[in-house]
Amino acid sequence: MRYNAAPMEGLTDRVWRQTHQHIFGGADRYYAPFISPPENRIPVKKKMDELLPGANPGVPVIPQLLGKDGSCAAWMIGVLRQMGYTEVNLNFGCPSGTVTAKGKGAGMLRDLEALDRFLDTVFEEAGGPISVKTRIGVDKPEEFQAILEVYNRYPLAELIIHPRVMRQLYRGQADRDAFAAALPACHFPVCYNGDITTPQDLAALEAAWPGLSGLMAGRGLIADPALFRRARGGAPASKEELRAYLDGLYTGYTAAFGSAPAAISRMKAFWHECIGLFEGTEKLEKQLKKLREPWEYEVTVNQIFTLPLRR
Repeated sequence: MRYNAAPMEGLTDRVWRQTHQHIFGGADRYYAPFISPPENRIPVKKKMDELLPGANPGVPVIPQLLGKDGSCAAWMIGVLRQMGYTEVNLNFGCPSGTVTAKGKGAGMLRDLEALDRFLDTVFEEAGGPISVKTRIGVDKPEEFQAILEVYNRYPLAELIIHPRVMRQLYRGQADRDAFAAALPACHFPVCYNGDITTPQDLAALEAAWPGLSGLMAGRGLIADPALFRRARGGAPASKEELRAYLDGLYTGYTAAFGSAPAAISRMKAFWHECIGLFEGTEKLEKQLKKLREPWEYEVTVNQIFTLPLRR
């Protein structure tokens, strides 16, 4: 069964993908954060640079598209295939209000006729392989039956199901009962995504649904970059590895952004997720949130690394 790294805006870009793969590995695929096909059909260089084959060596990267114009999405899929990508993933799962208000992401699930037209156009003009990442509804999980009927009309390469509804955002628990109920009706390979934070979670899901094509972790993998390795019987992250990983991210973002303060802002998001790997960080966690200068960041990080790791 494949272990997949979920796409997370502002976290799983090429700097993170390269650094994580080099130090920890364990992911069979990295899904890139979504790009929106431009209406003028002129690719945005900054966005496309993220997906240059030379910037993504090693483990396969799957680009993800967010849009509601099927013809424009099909054009973008063509551009990505010219770059060497085969599979492209369509995002019907993002619950962000700024996205769904435009009828994109999980907002597409409000209008199943429009969703059907979108997929019909994409498959007619671009063809496969195309996968989909989805929520199970807008307001309630019972909506997923009708949503799945639409998906089943198309030869999806894979359906990645995050069993929360759009209104939940990331609150509450993923509805694994709803996932289990829908699984027999899926006509394509299915990957599970949601609330995977420990090797035990991965083992339990594999045992419950051995026929899945994959399991996908997002925040759980950012919080513990050795998650997939541990699930395969490997060692937890060592302090030396974590130092190399977080220093590598800081150096990489400083170079990418051309600014250490901008890199620090990005690093705060990573530290927010992974600081729980260390014991006794309460005071330093507050310090991290307030600091702005490179010297402050470096001093605080040095202090964190004097603390013992949780085991």
